[in-house]
Amino acid sequence: MTELDIPVKTHDESRQGEALMLEQPENRNGRKLYIESYGCAMNFSDSEIVASILSEKGFETTNDYKNADVVFINTCSIRENAETRVRNRLKEFKWAKDKNPGMVVGVLGCMAERLKSKFLEEEKLVDVVVGPDAYRDLPNLIDQVDGGQRAVNVLLSREETYADINPVRLNSNGINAFVSIMRGCDNMCSFCVVPFTRGRERSRDAHSIIKECTDLFNEGYREVTLLGQNVDSYKWTDEATNEHVNFARLLELTALVNPELRVRFSTSHPKDITDEVLYTIAKYDNICNYIHLPVQSGNTRILEMMNRTYTREWYIDRIDAIRRILPGCAISTDVITGFCTETDEEHQDTVSMMDYVQYDYAYMFMYSERPGTLAAKRYADDIPEDVKKARLQEIVAKQQQYSHVRLQSQLGKVQRVLIEGYSKKSDQDFCGRNDQNAMVVFPKTEGYKPGQYANVLAEKCTTATLIGRIIE
Repeated sequence: MTELDIPVKTHDESRQGEALMLEQPENRNGRKLYIESYGCAMNFSDSEIVASILSEKGFETTNDYKNADVVFINTCSIRENAETRVRNRLKEFKWAKDKNPGMVVGVLGCMAERLKSKFLEEEKLVDVVVGPDAYRDLPNLIDQVDGGQRAVNVLLSREETYADINPVRLNSNGINAFVSIMRGCDNMCSFCVVPFTRGRERSRDAHSIIKECTDLFNEGYREVTLLGQNVDSYKWTDEATNEHVNFARLLELTALVNPELRVRFSTSHPKDITDEVLYTIAKYDNICNYIHLPVQSGNTRILEMMNRTYTREWYIDRIDAIRRILPGCAISTDVITGFCTETDEEHQDTVSMMDYVQYDYAYMFMYSERPGTLAAKRYADDIPEDVKKARLQEIVAKQQQYSHVRLQSQLGKVQRVLIEGYSKKSDQDFCGRNDQNAMVVFPKTEGYKPGQYANVLAEKCTTATLIGRIIE
């Protein structure tokens, strides 16, 4: 493992590698399915699409891969440690398959295309490899494996959005749900493999998005997160009315589903987030005041090498706009330390950016060269590992400081919290997130239950959590 994977706060880390369960179909075929997901929210959303497709074919699910007939890992290919985890996990599945030769083992998602030969032929760890645009083909591919063949479909599509598939909500709390609004990415960041593994951008039909959000609300869900690699570049045209729907308009349409439906989104790109989007957030109380705006580096030269298509000054302008239009808005970011040729002075530009913005949360990583990316082809990975680590540790320490400062700024204020469930530490405490995406823990109170909103006075905090009590 050549990098540290240390987000100061992440909403999905508790779900890393979790087994996903779905409601059992009526037309059971007697076969059991196990899906394990790693990586970003988009991967978890994709697993819900896969579960829906196979549920229609009668697959039941199990939370124990040893009892499964079909086992899938849905993978991320952005960082090297994800590959290490997945390879080790596949070896465990292979041992289970040795005892159950009829088991089908497969890899789904972003890692599939790049490592298909290694997984299928060299290491013989899997029977089937399926890319993000080929999930509809899964029943056919499983049939091929049943017939004694290994099966692959990693073809990318310019049209596939899975808009007609109603995702099965996996391990759902019945309160929060992901809603995919687009697929693929047109940004060719030099360190990133996503454009090669997920293809070009395609925006989903806005009507299908709003219908999904409406159905979720009617089923009792109270929060949706609109997902895309770059949500700000969402664009769709209604052929019936010729209305052009951009992301600001889609946000508004989602907010109008019901004022009790909270709306979040991820991820924004600094080059595309507009004042129109910010004013839309300001207009609707149920669009959360939280924006994930990856900076990656605070230095313009490094940003140019990363092909991020904005400068340090542009990024600061967008931060200033957020602070002006949305006072109190929480901002999180992604940071890469030790990118090719980065000097100590350029690293300090990233440190000073963190001082300027004072992010609420950050996802921080050492640069890890990914085969097939533009950076791997163009630049030498020339920063020593010990230097990368030292820079990362400095960034982590800085972020821990500001995460605590940002939480402390919310003390003494009443937070509107959507109760998501019970605290991990005690079933006598509720937990949920406030508008700024901070986790809030407070004593269970009669008359309240998960799925309801509560007004909570924040009285103290740890480095990662607000602690308070419900006030009427």
